[in-house]
Parts: sequence; structure tokens; C-alpha cells
Amino acid sequence: MNRREGEGCPRKNVTAAQEHDTSVNPSSPVIAAFRVFQQELDTKHDKYERLVKISRDVTIESKRAIFLLHRVSNVPDAEEVLNEADVKLDGVRQKIGQIAEELRGEDIYQYHRAYTPGIQEYVEAISFLHYIRHRSLISLEEINARLVFMRTEKADSKSSADALPPGAQVLTFQVTPSDYLLGVADLTGELMRLCISSVGNGDIDTPFQLSQFLRQIHDGFSYIGNTGPYEVSKKLHTLRQSLGKVEDACYTLRVRGSEIPKHMLADVFSSRTALIDPEEGVV
Repeated sequence: MNRREGEGCPRKNVTAAQEHDTSVNPSSPVIAAFRVFQQELDTKHDKYERLVKISRDVTIESKRAIFLLHRVSNVPDAEEVLNEADVKLDGVRQKIGQIAEELRGEDIYQYHRAYTPGIQEYVEAISFLHYIRHRSLISLEEINARLVFMRTEKADSKSSADALPPGAQVLTFQVTPSDYLLGVADLTGELMRLCISSVGNGDIDTPFQLSQFLRQIHDGFSYIGNTGPYEVSKKLHTLRQSLGKVEDACYTLRVRGSEIPKHMLADVFSSRTALIDPEEGVV
């Protein structure tokens, strides 16, 4: 059977094409332009990979802070745990400062997908800490106000004590509204777990506070509806599940609380929350 023209290019033709490429005139303006494009693309790809690595570090450290915060219902001195979480989150903020440096002078939306997982996890952690301390939801403006960094470049001259060092620059990182909403949506799962652990320790007031708070968050997301980011509508289902589990816990406490011994309440509620996402688990 005859081979059709252009099918199964022999190796010698490939070698000939490679030799032709090496013989191209390097001074050609077309070749020079494509080399510039190559350098720009390589630079962008390298920056993207660096941002992905920093985002992973932010995610890991934020999760550790969240796990630490779940201990507040099991220790006598909750403030000590909160201060330790503050220290961890301060380290996370320094990592976000590295992201701000990488994005200096860049269009952030070109690299948004590289670092958005870490930022969402940070929003979840910082909002969890804020709720435990103040029983309220931290605003986007409050989060962004903490993400201001001072960066000093090397300079030959010495600066005075009351002036900024030469080459000093203030960097700011702005969490996008979509990242904020996604982080708050994830927060509801942590609040549901806090509810269960609080009941296990005999705290029957926290579940009712959490139920009211989660209902307010759910109502807020309901106003957004399908007009918000696609990821937000996907997480709305999980938010409703968390709210339902907390409300179920409150119902059990109100109706059967006097029948069930306090040391058995945690087991009862844990059996009712078997639908928790296995990737998250119960802390």
C-alpha cells in the first residue's frame, strides 16, 4: 500500500528541518522578535510557578492555624491558643507579602489562578480567628488593611531615624471579592465543627450562636444567587449542609437535651454529621 503524501515523515526529513532551523539567519528581525516573545513567556511561566509554590505554603500554614483554633473549646486558656494562632497567621501574611512582591507592576488577573487557593485558605483562617474572638464576620476591608508591607531596597546612603529609608516602598495586597466570598463559604464548615466540639465539652450556648450566625451568612449568599462567581454557587450547597447540621444540633439540644447526658452529646452529634467532606475530616 502506498504511503500518502505528508504521512509518516521519515527521520531524515526531521533532521533536515532541524538543520534548516539552525541555519536561519539570527539577525532576521522576525527571529529577533520571536526570541523576545520566548523570553517574555519564560519569565511569565517562571513567575507563575513561584506563585504556585508560595500559595501552597500559604495554604499549609493557614490550615495549621485552623487546626490550632479548633483547640479553643478543649483548653482552659483560650487566649493562649488565639495568640499562638495570631503568630502563625502573621507568618502567613509574610508569605502573602512575597506574592505582593511577585505581582509588583503586573496584571494580577494574569496570575490569579496561581495564588487564589492560598488566599482563600487565609481568608478562612483569619475569619475563623476573628469570629472566635469577636463573634462577628471580618470584613474584606479589615483583611486588606492587614496586608500592607514595607519593602526596603539596598541603598548606599544612610537614612534618618524619622524618615523612610532610601528605596523604601510600601506594597499592598488586595484580596479580591470573589476570594473573600469563597473563603467565607469555607468558614461555615469550620464553624459547624466548632459547634460539635463545643457541645461535646458541655457548651450548649455556642451552637445557638453559631446557628444564628450561619443563617445570616446563608441569607447573604442567597442575595448573590447565580450572579456571583461560579465557584460561590458550587459552595452554597455545602454551606446549606453545614447550616442544616448546626440547626439539627440545636433542635436536639432544645428537644432532647435533658434526656441525653452531656458526655454523650458529642457522640450523638458526630453520628449525625457523617456526611462531612472526607477530605476535610473532623478536627
